[in-house]
Amino acid sequence: MEIRVSPDGALTWGANRVHCVLGRAGVRSDKHEGDGATPAGAFPLRSVMYRPDRVAPPLTALPVRAIKADDGWCDDSNDSAYNQWVRLPYPARHERLWREDGLYDLIAVIGYNDDPVVPGAGSAIFLHVAGPGYPPTEGCVALAIGDLVAVLAECAPGDRITVAESARPAQRS
Repeated sequence: MEIRVSPDGALTWGANRVHCVLGRAGVRSDKHEGDGATPAGAFPLRSVMYRPDRVAPPLTALPVRAIKADDGWCDDSNDSAYNQWVRLPYPARHERLWREDGLYDLIAVIGYNDDPVVPGAGSAIFLHVAGPGYPPTEGCVALAIGDLVAVLAECAPGDRITVAESARPAQRS
């Protein structure tokens, strides 16, 4: 299955279309750590994580595991675990996956910058739950939890998410 994301905030799969939000800096093909952009391109969906005290395990053919209170994701481009899951406490800069705001109650890990990992090219790019009012993300793709559950129910290993970069205006000569 192919999931498509347009730069105007539409996520489609099959005959389905839902609203999503992207990075605060838009969509870029030249993504860098901390730039707030969602990376443009086609990427595999790797796995799903969920917070078991808040949501049920999702129905999906992707690998699934429960998030624990000491789960993190390294976003320090100088660390050997950059753009990988880590157990907390962790000495390098990282993101906590067990969050109070509900954004990571359900996450699909997008295979961006992971094969191989390029230091500084961006980390922790997820398909996750949107915040109230759909505020922009730090570079992820976020949607309502019900929509995320529906997408994941149709996902299987080998499925991809394609994020389109907005067309650039023509240069005047």
